[in-house]
Amino acid sequence: MTQATQKLVTDLRILAADAEELVKATASQTGDKITEARGKIQQSVAELKPRLAQAQAILTDNARSAAATGDAYVHEKPWTAIGVAAGIGMLIGLLIGRR
Repeated sequence: MTQATQKLVTDLRILAADAEELVKATASQTGDKITEARGKIQQSVAELKPRLAQAQAILTDNARSAAATGDAYVHEKPWTAIGVAAGIGMLIGLLIGRR
């Protein structure tokens, strides 16, 4: 799983935890609007948790699959992979050298 994906999953988990904390903090508040908002938040968090776990599993599987595909390609065609890596390295070197 990439860092960006991992950060997204972490941020969504923090958001869900914060929403649950907000619901607990407003438990003593009364009023129809607050009660309705609290119910919606609780329902949204309850629906988010399983979807988040499923999304994390899918993203992890996709990352593993991509890594395995890349590994298989490098094993099958090592010189092509070395050439591509050298070309990318040279391009990056040229771009850095221009500064």
